[in-house]
Amino acid sequence: MGDEVRIGYSYWGFLGPGITDTPDGGRSHRRTLVDGLRTAGHDIVFLQPNRDLSEAGDDLTDHYRWDIGLPDIDVLFLEWRWPIPGRNTTPCGRPGHTCDLHRQADLLAHYTHRFGTPTILWDKDRQLPATDPLRRTRNITVCEPALRPTRGAVPLLFPVADTAIDAADPAALTALPRPTPLVYVGNQYDRDDAFDTYFAPAAAQLPHLVAGKWADTTRRPYLRFVGRVPFPRVAEIYADALATVLLLPRRYAAAGQMTQRIFEAVLAGCAPLLPADVRGSAAFVPQSLIVRNATDVRHRVGRLAEIAGTGEHARLIAKCLRHLNPFRLSTQLDVLDRLLHHPEPVA
Repeated sequence: MGDEVRIGYSYWGFLGPGITDTPDGGRSHRRTLVDGLRTAGHDIVFLQPNRDLSEAGDDLTDHYRWDIGLPDIDVLFLEWRWPIPGRNTTPCGRPGHTCDLHRQADLLAHYTHRFGTPTILWDKDRQLPATDPLRRTRNITVCEPALRPTRGAVPLLFPVADTAIDAADPAALTALPRPTPLVYVGNQYDRDDAFDTYFAPAAAQLPHLVAGKWADTTRRPYLRFVGRVPFPRVAEIYADALATVLLLPRRYAAAGQMTQRIFEAVLAGCAPLLPADVRGSAAFVPQSLIVRNATDVRHRVGRLAEIAGTGEHARLIAKCLRHLNPFRLSTQLDVLDRLLHHPEPVA
């Protein structure tokens, strides 16, 4: 990347496995990105509290640096936080309060607005309104992990290590026993329509598992919900499964924004079925894994069961691995190379 850049990195989550009761999907890719930036020669200081240590008891301070003051930096990098009523919108010190939003506001006020520090705002959850003035602030570049981001934003996908893709062996992955035909790993957030359209009716006819936070499981008593699971368990669930369905909120689907679930599944040899209404779906999975309804899901799982462990199965997973190329860390570092050295917004 050239000259070293001192990056102040703000995120609310974990670098390590963290705790079970958290929605932090960034654990699948945050450390990959940070380590990639450090390997490229950049200095990173984390600007939110060290939750790995305070909540998970995982001391990473020999390898990484946290500073909850206002250290000298060249670029501010924000994993964007948004108001969550009753949690980060309450007064400091109240029970259940988290200070991620207040801290982010302080960072913006000090670095971005007061000193004009170049700022990269990664809107990972598509929560920043298209009309927000921050999008028109000259020293802010907005990034989104989408193929078709909001006008003026830059695509910055969730990264997966090149070495992880290159080391994956389709023959070895498909030779593993896969006792669970269909799984879903993820939380309910804004996914009810997709869940009821693609997953639930198919799962009702197949052995399955649903891991994640779902508020009203009694409404679907025929499904097997196991609740949130420890982060390392995610890979184990996918390794036991033939297929998953990549369920997305509508705001993600419309922009071609894919979550980390795609590479978590594929690297474990679990075939990712993708709804056809996701924009740019053919860029994410082979055509044979695009589905239009729950009947398609059931038929695809049935076909996977027929070819399980065969050369055809291995070739399909090999195709899925090739579809992960857009997520390669090297590709995302190329994007950041340009932004770190020329961080003005792109028209």
